[in-house]
Amino acid sequence: MNYDALFADQLDALRDEGNYRIFADLERCRGQFPKAGCHGADGLSDVTVWCSNDYLGMGQHDDVLNAMHAAMDKYGAGSGGTRNISGTNHEHIRLEAELADLHGKEAALLFTSGYVSNWAALGTLGSRLPGAVILSDALNHASMIEGIRHARCEKMIWKHNDMDDLRAKLAACPVDAPKIIAFESVYSMDGDIAPIEAICDLADEFGAMTYLDEVHAVGMYGPRGGGIAEELGLMDRVTLIEGTLAKAYGVVGGYITGSSHLCDFIRSFASGFIFTTALPPAIAAGARTSVAYLKASAKERDAQKRQVAKLRAGLDRAGIPHLPNPSHIVPVMVNDPVKCRMLADILMDSHGIYVQPINYPTVPKGTERLRFTPGPMHSDADIAHLVQALSALWSQCALSRAVA
Repeated sequence: MNYDALFADQLDALRDEGNYRIFADLERCRGQFPKAGCHGADGLSDVTVWCSNDYLGMGQHDDVLNAMHAAMDKYGAGSGGTRNISGTNHEHIRLEAELADLHGKEAALLFTSGYVSNWAALGTLGSRLPGAVILSDALNHASMIEGIRHARCEKMIWKHNDMDDLRAKLAACPVDAPKIIAFESVYSMDGDIAPIEAICDLADEFGAMTYLDEVHAVGMYGPRGGGIAEELGLMDRVTLIEGTLAKAYGVVGGYITGSSHLCDFIRSFASGFIFTTALPPAIAAGARTSVAYLKASAKERDAQKRQVAKLRAGLDRAGIPHLPNPSHIVPVMVNDPVKCRMLADILMDSHGIYVQPINYPTVPKGTERLRFTPGPMHSDADIAHLVQALSALWSQCALSRAVA
């Protein structure tokens, strides 16, 4: 059996569909973000990164870096093992306390990534609560979908942000069944926002718990960066808030927050926590510093909002189609996988603009896009250059422009 030939056949099919992913070989240099070096056939070239999830540039912040250096010098490199055996460090405890305070919850629990926290928490809740039903928004992230699969409990998929459909699904559940409504606040591909209050109202009416993924909102919204639920004054109504340290906080790791009993339940039964090496203490120290900083500083969030508005205005003037939404995510719609890949390549090669094409399976076929995430460190000149480059490409490739 020629296994490599089997692998190659499927990779070739992916290329033919325009969905083969090519990674740029980048160097993020301290103090220069969003500028980066890109290694290519002609050596190292300068590019501007437009698709980073380090939304506020905190991965470059001196306070965060200094905290990580100090922790590395104090504790060493690794964590020493799983939290259950030899890997719990005082920095983990301090970070969990910071996160619990951020969301107004009794407790928090750290994971190695946001993907793992969703997979482990949803998988554990669904499998350990007898007769549980998980009601999942149709556009939930792959990590949530995997967690629900792992749970092997009954699941219901409700239409995206559709309260009538959610109500119908809840009404169809057994009255005495534990019900878990799983949804996100900011959906990262379209940038739309869930009706959190209406979902909480339905949860109260039908006796369900709410599981809110705030990974694209923590650090970004609310007076202290607690996310959309904090901005709307709803954190106390959400049973479990899940987040990441790898986006607006600029480091890495995931977490859940909730009651002491809930977090202890996940800690005690989730294989994705029990058998995984803990985050290095330097990572935890840097993340804690970032969370604490953004609790007190709104200037990064305010500057980011200004740059998002400027980019959208520039795209409107140029007739470049982009999805309207109230968030920081600016999806420029191409709706063709081959053209989307081609546009990204030309932007990189000819204009020094790095943006990854977003194709299937991340988004449905026919909705391919370039996903831009303007940040406080993108200058007005960066925005003008991006809009000019996109406008030229729209003309060059005879793409349809938006009608004002």
